Formats: sequence, structure tokens, C-alpha cells
Amino acid sequence: MILSLAFVNGFQKVVSEKVFSFWGHVRIQHLEPFKVSIAEETPIQKNDTIEQAVRAMVNVKHIESYNTKSAIINAHSTIAGILFKGVGRNYTFNELQPFLKQGRWPDYSDSGFSPEIVISQPVADEIGLKLNDPLLIYFIQPGEERPRTRKLKVCGIFKTGIDLYDKNFAIGDMRLIQKLNGWDSTQIGGYEVVLHDYSKMDTTSATIYQQLPAGWDSKTMREVYPDIFDWLNLQDTNKVILLSVMTVVAVINLITCLIILVLERTRMIGVLKSLGATDGAIQRIFMQYGIIITAAGILGGMVLGLGICWLQIRTGFIRLNEEAYYMDRAPIEIVWWQVAAVAVGTFLVCFSVLFIPAIISRRISPAKAVQFR
Repeated sequence: MILSLAFVNGFQKVVSEKVFSFWGHVRIQHLEPFKVSIAEETPIQKNDTIEQAVRAMVNVKHIESYNTKSAIINAHSTIAGILFKGVGRNYTFNELQPFLKQGRWPDYSDSGFSPEIVISQPVADEIGLKLNDPLLIYFIQPGEERPRTRKLKVCGIFKTGIDLYDKNFAIGDMRLIQKLNGWDSTQIGGYEVVLHDYSKMDTTSATIYQQLPAGWDSKTMREVYPDIFDWLNLQDTNKVILLSVMTVVAVINLITCLIILVLERTRMIGVLKSLGATDGAIQRIFMQYGIIITAAGILGGMVLGLGICWLQIRTGFIRLNEEAYYMDRAPIEIVWWQVAAVAVGTFLVCFSVLFIPAIISRRISPAKAVQFR
């Protein structure tokens, strides 16, 4: 039970963090209910008042501006379609830093726009790009027959393990998109908001929405990518089913062992009763003996379960298929109140089951018990 909870908790935490690391927890942009989540945005005007109001909220860690534009990367006679995500010079890369496999983030010292781009490992492998390689990127402009071409240099390579990001996104300078779209420096695609506690993102998003001007919208990542979070929520159902099956099997095994224990001590029960022992005294003997066995089992189970968890954290010996699970090793997240609940719950179940041999021992006749073989 401890292992099951630790693996499911770790899996949900790691996948959630990967989803949030790329887009934050809440997205603010122009209200467009019929657009898909990865479409180019209708620009909104940067608003210092809104930024300060959102940044002042208790659960808000930081707020960043961004924009996106569809593009095609060309290198070594191979092309790949991407969504170019533009960010500013003050963008906080802390959440994305663990996924940077090579190189660095773009340098914004150029007065025009940074000629650098960070691409994903799968895209780099697909078109044969390496760190510091040049590439051509084509931006398709509405109403223009020919795409606009820019030459950029690969300054970094990232990998989140989530195909939705790794096969579709690249990161660069938002000023490039502003120039291509004919926007001024105050026009952006939207804001991404990073929170301290993601469990409160629904209420935080609702609070943010109340601060927004007409025509703006606030969405949580759960609303933007519902499929991923529905899949994560399904793990809770699997966890309940797994723990229920474990409990049923454990109770059946425990009852069987205790009945065998009574049968093996039938003659002893008969002798004790013939010597004047009461049913209550015999019941206490079985209860005390059962509690000792239960305590030893719980302690041994906790040591073994937490030991395997510690070993997995240190060595990662349990490997996973990254394409299927978004990670290359099984993650561990130990929630101590859950460990305590498992221990207490196991003890209460075992303690309840211990009444079975006590009830059986009351019905044993001393005369028949002494003759029992």
C-alpha cells in the first residue's frame, strides 16, 4: 500500500509539474472561446495595473508575458513544423531549467531581437540539429504568398518528456514575433501565471478573471489541456481500486491465518478451560498474541515499503518507457499522513479481525478440545 501510494503520488506530481512548467498554472489572453489551445493569439495590450494586481495575490508566484506564432524549421534539407513561443528578456526560466539538456536560454542583449532559439531534443534529432547549428525558420504571414524567413542559431536544447510540448514548441525572443506581426512593444499574446499552490488554481483563476477588463479571459491549465488532467485523475480511481483489492486479500489471508492459529491451539484452549480459565482470559491471550503479530507486520511493512521508496529515489532502478509515461523512471512522492493512515488503518482492520478467533475460542468445549487431534 505504501509503495502504491508513493508511486501514484509521484507520477501525478511529476506530470503536473511538467505541464505547469511550460505554461504556468493560469493563462490570461484575449477571449476566444472557439480557438484551439495552440493557435496564435489575438494581441492584447500590456497592462501594468493588471500585472500588479495579479502579482499581489497571495497564491501568485510570478506573472510572465508571451506570444506564439506558427513556423517551419528547415535544416539539412529536412523540415519540421513548430509553434514558436516568444518570451521577453525578464522571463523567469526557473521552472523550465530542469528540462534544459544542453546549452542555455536565449541572449537578449541584441537591440533588435535575439537571433537564437531553443528547440526540443525530439525536433533536433528529427532534423539533425546540434547545439550552435544555424537553421532557417519560415513564418507564414496571412495574406502573403511567401513566408518570411529568418536565420537563427540553436543556443539550447530542452526535453520535458511530454510529446505535446517536445514535438510542437520552440522558445525564442518575443520581439521577433512582434516585428513579424507588426505589433508594437506593448502588444503581447497573453500572460502566464505561476502559482505557489497549484491545487488552488481554479479559485485563483476565478479571482484573476474578476480583475480583467472586458474581452480578456483567464483559463487554468486543466481547462487548456483537459485530456492530460483527466488521465491524471484516473490514477486516483486506480489507486482506490488497487488499495481496495489489497485490503480484501489481506483480510482474507488474516482471517485464514487466525482460524488456523485457533485450530492449532484447540487442545491448549481445552486444557486452560478445564483448569478454570475464563473465556475472557483466553480471549485476551489471543488478542495480545494477535496484536504482537500485527505490530510486527506493520513495522516490517513500513520498513520494507519506505526502504524500496528510498532506494528508488537514490538509484531510480525502476525504469519506465518515457514515450508512454512522460518520464524515464518511476517517481516517488511520500506523503507522510498517508503512510500514517495506512499503518493506523491496517492496525484497526487487524484488530477487528482478531475478534474472530476470540469468538471461536468461546465455543470450544473443554472435553472435546482435550480429545482434539
